[in-house]
Amino acid sequence: MNVLVPVDESDPAQEAVQHAVTTYPDATITALHVINPSMAMYRGEMAYNYERLIELEEEEAETLFETIEEIGEEHDVSITTELMVGTPARSIVSFAEDNDVDQIVLGSHGRSGMSRVLLGSVAEQVVRRATVPVTVVR
Repeated sequence: MNVLVPVDESDPAQEAVQHAVTTYPDATITALHVINPSMAMYRGEMAYNYERLIELEEEEAETLFETIEEIGEEHDVSITTELMVGTPARSIVSFAEDNDVDQIVLGSHGRSGMSRVLLGSVAEQVVRRATVPVTVVR
């Protein structure tokens, strides 16, 4: 079984990793971090140097992956890490389709009301678009 866990620096993402390693300890687990180029542009220090912004995001992703791998080690589960640049929901669904993923486990901030309308929900978009089962961890 192949399990995909989209990750970022949030607590819900960490909880999704915990859920995946305890629920699917014998699965091949892949942690995917998607760098959203439009969000990277909000980093104020280098608004016009796209390549440097992506490089900074990649460096931060490496630190994130170290944390994710430690969670796997605590449970004697190996976690593969992958990095993509793109729109998060589309990238997650595309990765799942291209890599024979059987299950997606992702965290959700659990926003509601106007903040959800304004900010959108990657989890909701993945649930709607994915062709495989999706577990949302809150």
